[in-house]
Amino acid sequence: MVVGRHRETKAVIDLGAIYHNVAVEVSRLRKGQELFAVVKANAYGHGLLPVARVAKDAGASGFCVALIDEGLALREAGFTEPILILGVNNPLEAVIMAQNDLSVSVGDVSFLDSAAPLLRQSQLKLKVHLALDTGMGRIGFRCSNDLRQALGRLDRYVEEFEFAGLFTHFASADSKETYYFEQQLNNLNEMLKIVPTLPRYVHCANTATAMWHSGSVGNVVRYGIGMYGLNPSGTELTEPKKLRPALELVSQLIAVKQVQKGATIGYGETYLASSDEWIGTIPIGYADGWSRSLQGFSVLVDGQYCEIVGRVCMDQIMVRLPHQFKVGTKVTLIGTNGKNTITAQQVADYVHTIHYEVISALTERVQRVYVWNE
Repeated sequence: MVVGRHRETKAVIDLGAIYHNVAVEVSRLRKGQELFAVVKANAYGHGLLPVARVAKDAGASGFCVALIDEGLALREAGFTEPILILGVNNPLEAVIMAQNDLSVSVGDVSFLDSAAPLLRQSQLKLKVHLALDTGMGRIGFRCSNDLRQALGRLDRYVEEFEFAGLFTHFASADSKETYYFEQQLNNLNEMLKIVPTLPRYVHCANTATAMWHSGSVGNVVRYGIGMYGLNPSGTELTEPKKLRPALELVSQLIAVKQVQKGATIGYGETYLASSDEWIGTIPIGYADGWSRSLQGFSVLVDGQYCEIVGRVCMDQIMVRLPHQFKVGTKVTLIGTNGKNTITAQQVADYVHTIHYEVISALTERVQRVYVWNE
């Protein structure tokens, strides 16, 4: 997709905030623990390579991605640290992963059986992290017998695979209710008893686990949403340390006009002016990741809340202004403008989703601009 460099709609990424958030978490690690920065999905919309560089500088010793291609992009950029692909991959891709020293999640014995002959033929060894499904229901070995089979295969295929890690993922580490978390943790501990010799990496801590269950087992924190300054629980739990949100979404007014009482705005005539009103147009729309469901939400124009009126278009939105503004006036969709702030959480609440989706949904055509605020 083409990047929109010739318009004023931008995601402004504060690398200083990301450095701060990572460094603070690194300072909280127990002795022997490491932090792997989760930079999948274009670093949650913040930009894969810039975020990876600053996370490394702040103390991250490895990275987690979702796709092989994300891992390859890091290798091509010169990163030599451990890279774990969290997603399941086709065994036919085993050779390219081994060639690029990418570790892969494995949750099915069939992957090992299918990939082994390809690796043997290529004389390559692939690092694997066995995924344990302790209650997430997504990927991984769910029972002890399946795990025993996988361990048996690794004993058989010693020339093809390096047993590099074991991990699980918690479904409710960000919840006030801890029963299910504790049940998953018990399941993990029971499965670990089966493993005669633990691999180098044992990990279960995502951001939420690191924040509110820091005594959990494991020597790696997979630091995701906290790196970007957002609370993984939304508003349910209070973060134990001050995070700095790293992303602002800004634009400007490109058109300002006065419409008469009774005028309709936008597709479907869903907004009817109740009086003579000033309407501003802003160059952002659902093709940029600004959801169509945000009709009725507000943006900040010169520090003032202005309602989005009419349907969100593919490339533009219209807002009701309190008075006439100059074309070119700054608009803030996420961030602070004047004395007011709109957070990604508030955007998420309005469209009944989570802030993870709001920021990662920002498309490539929204230009990323990088700053460093102390």
